[in-house]
Amino acid sequence: MHVVKKDQNPPEDRSDAPIFYGGKVTGRAIIGGGTSKNFNFNQVSFAAGAKNHFHTHTSDQILYVTGGRGYVATESEQLEITEGDAAFIPAGEKHWHGATDDSDFSHISLTAPGSQTEVFPQ
Repeated sequence: MHVVKKDQNPPEDRSDAPIFYGGKVTGRAIIGGGTSKNFNFNQVSFAAGAKNHFHTHTSDQILYVTGGRGYVATESEQLEITEGDAAFIPAGEKHWHGATDDSDFSHISLTAPGSQTEVFPQ
């Protein structure tokens, strides 16, 4: 068993990563870095208006909203999601997610170790 305390892995500013735009984004690895053979479990927090560009993953991704209001979108639809909502994004599906313009937004992201992300900047 391995317990990660809530303040054990502090958030890192990821705003300058090529996938993000529109404002401050922080990320925190909760379970990652080879801890699990099956899962990467990360928290990502977006300031109001911050989003990521369209991208794909080579594994499925599950997003679980922990606070605020945001969007999850594909090339054909955009849905608002709030605390307690979850989104399932199949491997290879082009999508983006991020905060609404007037609310911060935070989610947990679950992917498979080794999953690769391809970004499609606008």
